[in-house]
Amino acid sequence: MEIKQVKNIIEAALLAAGEPVTIKRLVSLFVEQELTHNDIAKAIEQLNIDFQERGIELVEVANGFRLQTKTIIQPWISRLWEEKPKKYTRALLETIALIAYRQPVTRGEIEDVRGVAVSSYIIRTLMDREWIRVLGYRDVPGKPAMFGTTKEFLDYFNMKSLQDLPTLAEIKDLETIIPELDLEQKSNSDNNKDEAFQEQFKDQSKNQSNNEEE
Repeated sequence: MEIKQVKNIIEAALLAAGEPVTIKRLVSLFVEQELTHNDIAKAIEQLNIDFQERGIELVEVANGFRLQTKTIIQPWISRLWEEKPKKYTRALLETIALIAYRQPVTRGEIEDVRGVAVSSYIIRTLMDREWIRVLGYRDVPGKPAMFGTTKEFLDYFNMKSLQDLPTLAEIKDLETIIPELDLEQKSNSDNNKDEAFQEQFKDQSKNQSNNEEE
């Protein structure tokens, strides 16, 4: 089978799947042709080159490969939908950031850093979006659940692994952790909390790193 036809089939499969597809699944499409993992990987590499001058791109995320519109043209694409995207709160952003960077982490540990209670609505929203899951239960009185992020969280933010998260040194403010989130307009009180929260968050992470080194 010619490489052009292989690329066409892979492109069509990625469009039809509606979700990330692994190379293993793509290989299964070519049973009769006996294509190998390397054959598919080479075809994907060539597709990447083909898409350089187009409005879509082929990206690898935690659950495989997918086709998506390029970020640079999303302001135009977004006009296809009349309904405005759901806005997320500052509290949700802080919660998912803490889970992403400090997992496994309990609800109580998140509250210790944020200084306020974490609402059940926030946890339920993150669970419903399949961005977080219960990794286990802390061996302390009450057996609190320990939360961690999922592959769906990584997929949503175009990451292959947690190693793709920006380092704390690279973060100038919390929006850079998750830039795609459309946050609700911050109140003055929220703005006043930003600097204090970030310093506490960094101090907690620094202490955790020091404990690990010891």
